[in-house]
Amino acid sequence: MAIALAAVMLPISVTGPGVALADMSGALHASAASTQWVLNAYNVAFTAFMLAAGSAADLFGRRRLFLSGTAVFALASLVAGTAPTILLVDLARFVQGMGAAAVLTSGSALLAHTFSGAARARAFGIFGASIGFGLAMGPFVSGLLVGVASWHAVFLVNVLLGAVVLVLARPLPESKNPGARRIDLPGVLTFTLALMLLALGFVEGPSQGWGGIVTLGSFAGAALFLALFVVVELRVAEPMFDLSLLRRPTFVAIIWQPVSIVFAFAALLVYLPPYFQGAGGAGSTMSGAMLLPLTLPVFVLPLFTPTLVRLLSVRMLLAVGPAVLAVALLLMTFTDPVSSRTGLYAALLLAGVGIGLAFGVMDNAAVSVVPAERSGMASGMFNTLRVAGETIGVACVGGLLLTSTRRQLPAGDGVMADDVVQGRLASVRAGGGQDLVDRAVQGLQHGWGVVYVVLACVALAGAIAIFTMVRDRDLDQSSTAQEG
Repeated sequence: MAIALAAVMLPISVTGPGVALADMSGALHASAASTQWVLNAYNVAFTAFMLAAGSAADLFGRRRLFLSGTAVFALASLVAGTAPTILLVDLARFVQGMGAAAVLTSGSALLAHTFSGAARARAFGIFGASIGFGLAMGPFVSGLLVGVASWHAVFLVNVLLGAVVLVLARPLPESKNPGARRIDLPGVLTFTLALMLLALGFVEGPSQGWGGIVTLGSFAGAALFLALFVVVELRVAEPMFDLSLLRRPTFVAIIWQPVSIVFAFAALLVYLPPYFQGAGGAGSTMSGAMLLPLTLPVFVLPLFTPTLVRLLSVRMLLAVGPAVLAVALLLMTFTDPVSSRTGLYAALLLAGVGIGLAFGVMDNAAVSVVPAERSGMASGMFNTLRVAGETIGVACVGGLLLTSTRRQLPAGDGVMADDVVQGRLASVRAGGGQDLVDRAVQGLQHGWGVVYVVLACVALAGAIAIFTMVRDRDLDQSSTAQEG
């Protein structure tokens, strides 16, 4: 129950604040760039500290790290919800992301160590459903909280959830890797810096320019530290990540598989609500409700994981999910939130089915194809790539939408383009009238057409990788666990 509730709490913090950005920006008199870091700071920290958290869980104890991470997450949520300046909110969100990394990696490793057989299948099915529920309800609940209370409530609700998780988690059994004796500090430092710089490059690219010094410098630094990480891991006796695992095609395909799913899912959850509010004319609560066809299947389908595995197999679920998502995204190119809402809802529902099919088996498959004592390491790598996919997907989609919209505005006005993408059409109308608004919305809709095609290609690539690289015999252990 504690891990399931935590799995609800974390994704709410990824998708929920996006609904509150407009209110927060106005209340704190913040610029568009600083407000966007409310999302970026959390995603960068969540991504960068994931693998380090997995190794720490194996060494110090998964229960201990789960409790510590939850406490850090809750305290950071309290600071973010009461902060008087946008800078303090951004800093608190970074710390919140560090806590989230500890909670997610230690939580899934605890499940892998605690359960086996059919019980493990049910546990990971509930875990996947909980993540889906958090993603599903994040925009909707946040919209309600902003409407009923204020943007502060979007963060403060996690303080309450964190306190409940801490109470429920106290009876959890402790587990660790008995062979682990120390933290691979050089590995932690080089990998964390590489991921932070990589995420920073994708976050700053749309605003600083993809050929700018900050962007290129971030990517160059990420490549350098990643190369140093590989050198370190090949030489140390107890590496943070055993690179020999990458010799297994099944493991490589499975840990990359979430990228094909969350690259699209996170971007849609972040940018569709302001699209619905601006171009679609919906309110904050309605914009969250419009995402329910996408998000509810992600909550419901993982609950039926054991039955689905018996019908299709783990490998087929992992591959069919992104394939269905790709088809749905291509169908979305024919829709918009004004003239074709029925078609939009149908395509969103199909996309949710594709995502939900994969969510129930991804985590279990990742930790089932490695020895149990390395479950924290495997979970850390899997979730690193999951959150990296979210961060990069959000940054890339934001860049595509801004670029397409800016081309329709006088002198390529970047500030006005950001207002359009974030759904703040009133300021555009005040600056240039309805004609300018119509042109900007036309550019935004064209941008969404490009985005849907790009996301479909990423999803399809993931499906092909699973079909060609995953071997059924390597998933025998996972399949046996699922079927009991």
